[in-house]
Amino acid sequence: MSRTVHVRAPSRLHFGMFSFGHADRPQFGGVGVMVEPPAVDVTISPSPAFAIRGALQQRVVKFVDKLVEQWKLGTAPACEIRVEAPRDHTGLGVGTQLGLAVAVGLRRFLERPPIPVPYLANELGRGARSGIGTLGFEHGGLIVDGGRYPGDVSNPFMRQTLPSDWRFVLICRREQQGLTGEVEAEAFARLPPVPESVTTELQRITSDELTAAVTWKDCVAFGDAVYRFSRLAGECFAPIQGGPFAGAHTEKLVEAIRDHGVPGVGQSSWGPTVFAITANDAEAKALAEWLRERCGATDCDITIARPNNEGAQVSAL
Repeated sequence: MSRTVHVRAPSRLHFGMFSFGHADRPQFGGVGVMVEPPAVDVTISPSPAFAIRGALQQRVVKFVDKLVEQWKLGTAPACEIRVEAPRDHTGLGVGTQLGLAVAVGLRRFLERPPIPVPYLANELGRGARSGIGTLGFEHGGLIVDGGRYPGDVSNPFMRQTLPSDWRFVLICRREQQGLTGEVEAEAFARLPPVPESVTTELQRITSDELTAAVTWKDCVAFGDAVYRFSRLAGECFAPIQGGPFAGAHTEKLVEAIRDHGVPGVGQSSWGPTVFAITANDAEAKALAEWLRERCGATDCDITIARPNNEGAQVSAL
């Protein structure tokens, strides 16, 4: 245990869920992609005593406490865990990526046999609804999550490699965050079940258009399919959000980007992160500049992200 272990996990963009509110069929599921930057970086180094440095320290403490109990360690190992991560609760799946990065890193640091990622997620209490972040941590790329029945540990899924030239422009309001924890659970409890016709259409868009566009490397067709998928899936959350997106500001931003000529726009999870899909780095830079100068996005963080097709990277120094 004299080595330093580093884990870098990408961010997750969630386009929307297929279904919820039905006990007789797989629930949640949906479509999403893994991108970076931003990313979650976890470095675990030898130390005389357990210590945590950097971002999201309280979340790290909770994850380590769960792992100590699950792995019957007795006490936290003598190590320093240092974290660099984006702001939490912005629709990027930071909690799942952080928890899995800590768990995978600690297994490597302690020189213990690896545990399959879905089981690690279960030990940490992650991925109870969507499996995209868990699957994306392991595989990267575009993930189509088939959903799960209560009690299932892993989800059936399909994965595709995204064209490396594509770029995702991320726009996130600095003073806003999405739903999480008990508030999120209560929101789901209040939502009506997704109509079967909506689920059928979301699955049709995915199989007939979205994944086909990835195969053909057609960024415009992919973006248009993602927009229609994201908007339709978002309508299922209208009783909580007030519409298909997280408030009037987000909806106006989505439509402004589309009017500017970029068809592929959506909201990741509960937001506030909005993503726009472009074919290459030059288009992404032009859009980012337009957003900064002409779209009133001065209160937002704007990031150009590339597809992550590998999942999390683990190294020992």
